[in-house]
Amino acid sequence: MQTCSRCNTQSPDSATQCPNCKADLPEFSTVRAALKNFQSNTRVRHIILAIDDDACPACHNLQGAYPKDKAPLLPVEGCSHPQGCRCFYQPVLSEIYP
Repeated sequence: MQTCSRCNTQSPDSATQCPNCKADLPEFSTVRAALKNFQSNTRVRHIILAIDDDACPACHNLQGAYPKDKAPLLPVEGCSHPQGCRCFYQPVLSEIYP
């Protein structure tokens, strides 16, 4: 499931438009908003694609740390988990305190 960052409506991974506010989900999902925030943050060095223990093979293949401009997009294409892609991003920081 993906969540619209504008109205918090949930939609299947295959949806490209929010059924409630008609936002473009590849651009305005909550995971895409998180990725954009991490990419624009100067303290973030890398982005980790984290997965659940019961993730599908497609998600297992992408698990790992990436340069922030090379992080794979979510939901993972080809994800076969019955509940949809449940991967998420985690930042790797260059400094913790200002």
